[in-house]
Amino acid sequence: QVQLVESGGGLVQAGGSLRLSCAASGSIFSIDTMDWYRQAPGKQRELIASITSGGSTNYAESVKGRFTISRDNAKNTIYLQENSLKPEDTAVYYCHADVCAPFTYRCTNYWGQGTQVTVSS
Repeated sequence: QVQLVESGGGLVQAGGSLRLSCAASGSIFSIDTMDWYRQAPGKQRELIASITSGGSTNYAESVKGRFTISRDNAKNTIYLQENSLKPEDTAVYYCHADVCAPFTYRCTNYWGQGTQVTVSS
């Protein structure tokens, strides 16, 4: 079994910064892409940033230039540095990973439990 555990959310004023972390643990052979999603009240969950094991990144237009995704492969951990936060960034932020198991090499999607980010105006 695999767990993804997020941390680092909280309440911040507009223009402020937060750093989210997501650590994967358990029975892991490899993880290719790890992602950050977010879901605001009444809206669909959206992909905002992705990073491959090789370090290639992609961002949604809404966060490009303000958020930075990074990864520590040795720790199976990703980070999301959020700068210049806006009230519209308020959402629950979720970590996602496609994790391949040892021996079977079967790959399964996993989600974290989510961490709340609230940006006040």
